[in-house]
Amino acid sequence: MSDQQSGSGGGQGPGGEFVAGGKGRRGGNRAGAGAGGVCVCPRCGAKLPHQRGAPCFQAVCTECGAAMRRG
Repeated sequence: MSDQQSGSGGGQGPGGEFVAGGKGRRGGNRAGAGAGGVCVCPRCGAKLPHQRGAPCFQAVCTECGAAMRRG
């Protein structure tokens, strides 16, 4: 039997340390990315400061009216 874990996601890396399967909450431009940053319009590129507690996709671009994205 092998000591290695099967499947995807985290597991044991070299030296026995834990190896995570992703960036975690603080990485990237996805839900839960944190309070800082900006919201960007995918249509025209306009930027607005991200408002804490309000996801960017709920914000509307002041230039063209499209739904914003985290940027």
